[in-house]
Amino acid sequence: MSLFLKREDFAAITAYARKEAPLEACGLLGGEKRDRDAIVRQVIFLQNTDRSAEHFSMDPREQFAAVREFRSHGWQMLGNFHSHPATPARPSEEDKRLAFDPSLRYLILSLQAEQPVLRAFCIEAGKVSEEEILITEKSVLS
Repeated sequence: MSLFLKREDFAAITAYARKEAPLEACGLLGGEKRDRDAIVRQVIFLQNTDRSAEHFSMDPREQFAAVREFRSHGWQMLGNFHSHPATPARPSEEDKRLAFDPSLRYLILSLQAEQPVLRAFCIEAGKVSEEEILITEKSVLS
């Protein structure tokens, strides 16, 4: 299983997370599933309503608007992302507890080091498995 993410979307997620730091940044990913792979077509940034450096919550109205936007293109929600401004890119106990849908990908961007680290996870019943992220050029995803 792989998640395909455009280089420009990776750059946008990183820029948004840096802008929001030291708070956690968050958003939703929409796109297509092909076999067991997921192709991100759109990233929608949401406000962390908790305004916290250690956890995040998303406004349900913003989430519904994002899902409507994805569906208007014939896409589905693939998962979400959030940043860890000062800790590694791995799910915290809270992240595992709040992972409600095993079909979604949960991406975590760590800003702990100078070079950001983005990792994707599938979480089911508290069990975590990592998924490969392939950063691609736009043309690869057509």
